Amino acid sequence: MTVTRRQFAPAAASLAALAASPAFGQQTNEVVKWRLTSSFPKSLDTLFGAAQTIARLTGEMTDGKFELRPFAAGELVPGLQVLDAVANATVECGHTYMGYYIGKNPAFIFDGSLPFGLTPRMQNAWMLFGDGRKLMDELYDGFGVVALPAGQTGGQMFGWFRKELKTPKDFEGLKIRTAGFGGKVMSKLGAVPQQIAGGDIYPALERGTIDACEWVGPYDDEKLGFNKVAQYYYAPGVMELEAVNQVLVNKAAWASLPPRYQAVLRYACNYAMTEMLASYDAKNAVAIAKLVAAGTKLSFLPDDIVKALRGALETVLDEEAANNAQFKKILENWRQFRAEQHRWFSIADTRAELAVFRSDR
Repeated sequence: MTVTRRQFAPAAASLAALAASPAFGQQTNEVVKWRLTSSFPKSLDTLFGAAQTIARLTGEMTDGKFELRPFAAGELVPGLQVLDAVANATVECGHTYMGYYIGKNPAFIFDGSLPFGLTPRMQNAWMLFGDGRKLMDELYDGFGVVALPAGQTGGQMFGWFRKELKTPKDFEGLKIRTAGFGGKVMSKLGAVPQQIAGGDIYPALERGTIDACEWVGPYDDEKLGFNKVAQYYYAPGVMELEAVNQVLVNKAAWASLPPRYQAVLRYACNYAMTEMLASYDAKNAVAIAKLVAAGTKLSFLPDDIVKALRGALETVLDEEAANNAQFKKILENWRQFRAEQHRWFSIADTRAELAVFRSDR
């Protein structure tokens, strides 16, 4: 691998931290070969690319002794069944988005993306310096897996629609592909949510099986061709201010992994987090301009729709908390942390960014 000067600084910092860790110093000649199944198709190079990055780095940092072989969605396991495959030891590990599994436990969404929730920086703060990691590890333990954060899309768009959205009533009967908690929230406004894997969204939208969809943002959405079958592209992405992905590892497989390899995998996943976010930030800025130039109608949600969605979210959260003690425990902690973070960011980043944007005009 050729490392450029621009790439060297963050890579060197990660490797320096890794080399200083006790586990890294415990040399081993053991050869480990694992399969890393993904929820994403190869055509989505940034999402599937995270699995490739993790596999490449684990190999480089162990002189090829710890080999991860990435598989795209459907090659070994259907894209939405990664959690089951890892928990059942069908594969040793998998790369996925936890919003796909809220049917098993709605609390998984706290390690995915919650509407009107946290930004990537806020999510990292909750995980590393709040109680987020501890609370989520308790949840994963009950499913027989270990979770390592391994990818971050950043803020997403609201989605693609065939018809213009004017009032909350426009959601009544609307068939929309959405994952995670977005579907639960929109269903309160009368929408009919559909959970469809990334590679299957375009044909469903083209055939009229669905009326609208959301995926990630301009770069991936353009690659998937949504602009060819839906003309209205809506912001702001209040349903997903961030979306973190996980590498799930079978609990028994993790326990059998040499400590040095555990450390290597953790750091490879951490690097993938930084790389994916940077990649999307760079590519989305270019892709949105291309989409608009090609005729996409960039649109913004009316205030009454945003307010209706927010009200629906709080109702859904309270309902889930009433039915799930684990969800309630995490929600109470998350809500308090979110309030503190939003207050601070509204004082600092948000106002500063708005001032800069206005001065650019």
